[in-house]
Amino acid sequence: MRISSALSTVARVASLVITGLVTGSVFGIWRGYDLAQYSPSGFLEVHQGAVRGLNTLLPVLGLVAVALAVALAISLRRDRRTLILLIAAALLLAASGLVTRFGNQPINDLVMGWTVDTLPPDWEAIRDSWRSFHLVRAVTSIAALAMLSAALVGAPRP
Repeated sequence: MRISSALSTVARVASLVITGLVTGSVFGIWRGYDLAQYSPSGFLEVHQGAVRGLNTLLPVLGLVAVALAVALAISLRRDRRTLILLIAAALLLAASGLVTRFGNQPINDLVMGWTVDTLPPDWEAIRDSWRSFHLVRAVTSIAALAMLSAALVGAPRP
């Protein structure tokens, strides 16, 4: 196996795994935690714990996923179908990252400063806004993984 062929295979597998981790995490949060069902103290505990564990990790993985999709698009640009699907995947992943950065993370910053005693009167509306942003990034992440998978299943072999 040539070195370039081995690198292409590693990039394809890494892209699928990392994008799958991001998408699975986002889907799991969306489907597994209905934040509206938690008491105020339960909401704070769950949300603040998730932010502590994921607020840096998932954006970094998302950035790597975008970079790998772009790198694969460049390396597989001769196959038009694969190129289009990889560009679509990269754009959807980037959209998910932008929603995270400008929608969810500012709300995360607010929530991290709250205690049960300092919850603002509109905390439920803020929580619901976070959930709406999260749904957008869940949809874009799932669509990105689907595009990436379709691209790599049909891509020319290294």
